[in-house]
Amino acid sequence: MTDSLFTPLTLRDTELRNRVMLSPMCQYSADGGLANDWHRIHLGSRAVGGAGAVMTEATAVEERGRITPGCLGIWSDEHAEAIEPIVDFVRSQGATPGIQLAHAGRKGSHRPPAEGGDPIPEDDPAGWETISASDAPYPDGDRAETGEPAATRRMDNGDIDEVIESFADAAARALDAGFEIAEVHAAHGYLLHQFLSPVTNDRDDEYGGSFADRTRLVREVVAAVRDVWPDGKPVFVRISATDWLPDRDSWDVDDSVRLAPLLAEAGADLVDVSGGGIHPDQQLPETGPGYQVPYAEAIREGTDVPVAAVGGITEPTHADALVRNGRADLVALGREMLRHPYWPLEAAHELGADVEWPVQYRRGRFD
Repeated sequence: MTDSLFTPLTLRDTELRNRVMLSPMCQYSADGGLANDWHRIHLGSRAVGGAGAVMTEATAVEERGRITPGCLGIWSDEHAEAIEPIVDFVRSQGATPGIQLAHAGRKGSHRPPAEGGDPIPEDDPAGWETISASDAPYPDGDRAETGEPAATRRMDNGDIDEVIESFADAAARALDAGFEIAEVHAAHGYLLHQFLSPVTNDRDDEYGGSFADRTRLVREVVAAVRDVWPDGKPVFVRISATDWLPDRDSWDVDDSVRLAPLLAEAGADLVDVSGGGIHPDQQLPETGPGYQVPYAEAIREGTDVPVAAVGGITEPTHADALVRNGRADLVALGREMLRHPYWPLEAAHELGADVEWPVQYRRGRFD
């Protein structure tokens, strides 16, 4: 039987009811990193809407790992307790709850996009020191209108050990809160990506220079998360398959194909494939439907690691074809799910798939 968008996906002992995942998207709505009613509605409505997996936004593993003061966090038991009822509701609706564990590195200490996205100076009460593979701050350019951005400090081995421990501790809290998928965020120019890319990693120690050394931190983080995550539950890793900087020594698709089996060896069960974010000079490709799918396809063809595809996927027939044709194992929808929280239910109708509707909504089911 050919897999389709509405065929369950089993990873380890965990079964997703279909191949549609709510892509992690920052909401910038937390207070002190704590989840609230906004997150309950945002995540809960997509579970009601039929998604197979519901992934949180980038959730900071430590306070300085936030992108903005409004970012979600799980660096304390209080944070886990705040999100636990939301996780329970997502699961009650038949969706598999996932959490994206993240650290912003040098892209932290910024204002939310709705407030301009400017860097917050370290001497501002709302700002903080950022850390990275090197001491070069993110090049905000003309956006830096509020003064000097927060200083970026080159991480020493003690900092690296702390970050690895923070990811492991956050995963343990996420498990206690009821999450079934842990995703390590190593994409979009955030901390782990900053170590992967030669654009941002100028180190000459065991965490920089060669491919093996630049990938060491993400492999160690994945292994640390895997150590605390149950054998029957999957670990995902989101990567940027390319820096979109073809004229520079940068991370590219060949590097990602090479990395994927190493992530699997460290304990990852699926690679969630996105792109870009390391530097504002990136050269984006034409952003048509499925414009990033070839990256996921390259990893799937070059390895035996399952992949999620993302990027401009809006049509049910397109999403279904990605699975049927073996280009992806899971399809992650972001902006389209913001516009249409019940996209999976509508897609199932269009594709002729028989799926369960919430009993409260069955009167609205298509004939």
